[in-house]
Amino acid sequence: MASNYERHSFSRFLVLLLPLLLQFHSGKSELQLNYYEQSCPKAEEIIKQQVINLYNKHGNTAVSWVRNLFHDCMVKSCDASLLLETFNGIETEKTSQRNFGMRNFKYINTIKQAVEAQCPSTVSCSDIVALSARDGIVMLGGPRFEMKTGRKDSKESYAAVIEDFIPNHNDTGSLVLSRFQSIGIDTEGSVALLGAHSVGRVHCVNLVHRLYPTVDPTLDPDYASYLKGRCPTPYPDPNAVLYARNDRETPMILDNFYYKNLLKNKGLLLVDQQLTSDSETLPFVEKMANDNDYFHEQFAKAVVLLSENNPLTGDQGEVRKDCRFVNTN
Repeated sequence: MASNYERHSFSRFLVLLLPLLLQFHSGKSELQLNYYEQSCPKAEEIIKQQVINLYNKHGNTAVSWVRNLFHDCMVKSCDASLLLETFNGIETEKTSQRNFGMRNFKYINTIKQAVEAQCPSTVSCSDIVALSARDGIVMLGGPRFEMKTGRKDSKESYAAVIEDFIPNHNDTGSLVLSRFQSIGIDTEGSVALLGAHSVGRVHCVNLVHRLYPTVDPTLDPDYASYLKGRCPTPYPDPNAVLYARNDRETPMILDNFYYKNLLKNKGLLLVDQQLTSDSETLPFVEKMANDNDYFHEQFAKAVVLLSENNPLTGDQGEVRKDCRFVNTN
């Protein structure tokens, strides 16, 4: 029979060996930092440079990259299903009302083509969505942070269920929080993530319910007058692309003016302003309004959590050659 010493030594050996076995088993199947270090060493640098080039030509692309991450990752998985076009039995997610106003999809393919030229069929579109959002955040004056890669691309669209996952601008604050919590983002992170509304714009079709027939009493009167000037009719033509900036002070800088505006009753969307009327979220609004570094720290954490929502890895998906279509062979 083995002695106590031998049994103890064998137990210690298993404890030391188990992590190595798990690492060997998982191989490249899980997200990890520098996933493309061997297969495409310049991948992240190529994506970063493309994001910079596109920002210099079309500054609003940086906002689009952040929106892409949210609208892709909130729906089941971070797998670039958002980018698929209607083709061969697949229905695109792009035309969903929840994705109204999104644009610049064609420039994702610009980034993809640059990566393909260096490393064919290696870097997934879903990783491009994630990394372009990360680098776009920096272009908008937001925080720098690391992001894991190794996602694979979906072979299907989730167009039929988008409304079950992406909150609407008219939804209650509690519903929005529950949607975020379902993917592991707590209240603090949810308040930070909504700070993405610090940049970009909102189309009038999503605002007029707060202005007509009567003005939402939670709106600052002067701000309501400004919004009526931007959206002069309760029946805007969606094709006219009338809009108001999320933040009039620093419209293209990701900063805490969003929270300062909320405390002045200048939240653009109802879901924004509700953060100040909820005792659970108000303390975070106040803290982020007073400390931009704190906002950036929590925003970075929330974006990372969002980017790691239920990714496809290993053989669960594919690496699309063209982000608009699933591979045909």
